Formats: sequence, C-alpha cells, structure tokens
Amino acid sequence: MAFSAAIVATLASSEQCSAHHRFRLKHVLHCFVGAERSPAVSFSSLFNCAVLQKMTEAELYSVYKGVHVPTHLHPPESLKYCEEFTFRPDDILIITYPKSGTTWMQEVVPLIVNEGDLTPVLTVPNWDRVPWLEEHRAILLNLEQRPSPRIFATHFHHHMMSESYFKTKPRVLYVMRNPKDVFTSSYHYYGMASYLVNPGTPDEFMEKFLDGKIMFGSWFDHVKSWISAEEKESILYIFYEEMITDLKGSVEKIAKFLGKSPSQDVTEKIADHCVFRNMKQNKMSNFSLVPEEYMDQKKSEFMRKGIAGDWNNLLTKAQEQRFNAVYKDKMKDVTFKFMWD
Repeated sequence: MAFSAAIVATLASSEQCSAHHRFRLKHVLHCFVGAERSPAVSFSSLFNCAVLQKMTEAELYSVYKGVHVPTHLHPPESLKYCEEFTFRPDDILIITYPKSGTTWMQEVVPLIVNEGDLTPVLTVPNWDRVPWLEEHRAILLNLEQRPSPRIFATHFHHHMMSESYFKTKPRVLYVMRNPKDVFTSSYHYYGMASYLVNPGTPDEFMEKFLDGKIMFGSWFDHVKSWISAEEKESILYIFYEEMITDLKGSVEKIAKFLGKSPSQDVTEKIADHCVFRNMKQNKMSNFSLVPEEYMDQKKSEFMRKGIAGDWNNLLTKAQEQRFNAVYKDKMKDVTFKFMWD
C-alpha cells in the first residue's frame, strides 16, 4: 500500500498536475493514509487511476538529462537523491533499458548473493528488494544503512550516472535484449499501465520507440552509451536471450563476476526458481500487489511470456523492414557483437 500511496502523494505535489487533478489526488491520498490504519479498505476503492488516464503526455512525463521519465515515479527530489547518492565499491547495479530483463535480474542476483536463500525474494517486493535509485521509493528505504553488498537497479543512460558512480566504479550487470522484443514488450506494457501514455497503434508506438520519444529515451542511445563505457573491468554484459537459452550457465557467469562460488545444488536451485514460469508465480515479483487501476493485468500481464522472438507476433513485414532499416542506420558504427545479430 505504501508503494501506491507514495505515487499518489508525488502526483498530488507535482507542479505539472492541474489544480483539479491535484485536488482529486490529495483526496485519494487521504484515503490511502486511512487505509494503512484499516486493512479492510481495498486498494481498488482507493486508487482512482481515471485521474492518470485523463492526464496529458506533458503532465505524465518530464525531461531529465535529455530523456523522458514518468514524473510521478521520478519527481525532482528523487532525481536529486539519485544524483547525490554515494556508492560503495562492492555495490551491485542492475542496469537495463526498460523491458529488457530487469525483474528477472532482481530475482536472480539476490539469490546468488544470499547463496540460494529464497526468503528475500519470497517476502520482499522487488521494488524494495532491489530498488531503482531514481524512483521515489529509494528515498524512503534508508539505503545508506543497508549492509554490503547492496543491490540496486537503474534505467539510466551512462551519461546520466552520478559523480559518485564514476569515482567509485561499483559492479554493473548490464542486460541487453533484442530491441524488437523490447519494443513488443513495451507496447503491451504501455497499454496496461495507467501512468504511461497510451501507445496507440503499433505503427504509432514504433515511431516513438525508434525516435526515443518514450520512457528513458532511445534504446539505441542507451545501449551504445553502456557498451562504450570506459570502466569495462567493472561491467558484465549479459543478454536476455542467453538467460533464456542457458539460465544455469547465466547464473554461473553472474556468480563468477560477483566473486561467488555457489555449489551445483545451489546453482540449480536458483535456476529452477528463476525459470520464467516459476518466477511468474511469485507475487513479490509479478507486480500483482499493484492495484488493477494502476496496472491492469487483465489487459496484459506485467510478466507476459518471457520468450525471445515474440516480435514476430506483432510486427507486420513492412514494420519489420522499417525497424531493420532504422536499426542498421543507428548501429552502423557499432562493433559490439549482439546475440540477435
């Protein structure tokens, strides 16, 4: 409940929120505070996301360091907190472009660090277990007090990282996924999340995606920024597709990078739990705790399929050709080898 209440509070205080919307949101926030004292009050009766659905793109998004971010999840005070955050050398950062395997890694990495103990992933929501540093929740979690190694997530481009990051060089797990599948997953996600702009038709959303006019900007810029990072000795590059193909091998690869040597039994236990069909049942990771009015999983599940190549079920031949042409142009000078190539 605190997750949703914090979102409403952020929205209500946003300068981009109209006075009418602000009044309605503060009323919803008042209900949330009361509900935290009275568990009998349901989420559904409290969170009126019709407010979000009527907000314009300008009200929903702001531009930070050149990229679009959802204002209610990333208010100015949260972005400032992220900018001023002090890293430790043994911190672990899961870095992704959205819809590239973040949730998956938020499950895998804590299990490796905790030597296969399932307790954290079965009892703590993933947004608190491995918080996004740029999101509003981070301020509330006393992250400075967490014991090492701390595990965080971020969708930031390389140039958006804080001064402390570049000085400290914490360990980074950078996960990449075929951009056509990222586009496909994003299209369904935008259609079920009331805090994001409706995607429109696949053609309309594809143009926004290719132009980087969506949450966290251009996939091309994001990937190129991280594969060209100078601090490569502290970065492990891993593909969503290799996790699908060989999850056990991926667990071993990540563990080695983190200086861990789990036994075969522990490795197999982690891989078995993190198989998509099993992880999808974990209510601490599948976002089923979020109210339906905020994420309508009847429209599309947050954890949908967990496969490679689902873009074939969405893109027409003409759309595929358009996507390929833009990809070829934007990545023409990149020598990095991607699994999907």
